[in-house]
Amino acid sequence: MDERPPLTKEEKLELARRVFREYFAQCFWSWNPEVELRAEHLPLIIRGLRLHGGHAGYRLVEQLCR
Repeated sequence: MDERPPLTKEEKLELARRVFREYFAQCFWSWNPEVELRAEHLPLIIRGLRLHGGHAGYRLVEQLCR
């Protein structure tokens, strides 16, 4: 069981921005690559990772959803 504390909103957004760059070709290819990610984009980032991110994407979703 993971005992790490949940991420803050700022940490989640920072992680989402990193994930967007790293998984752009795999998960977010239909997005504008210059998009300014905001908190309201988090559900879309999570959905993209769940659908196209493979096992590593699911692990990242776990962090984003805590």
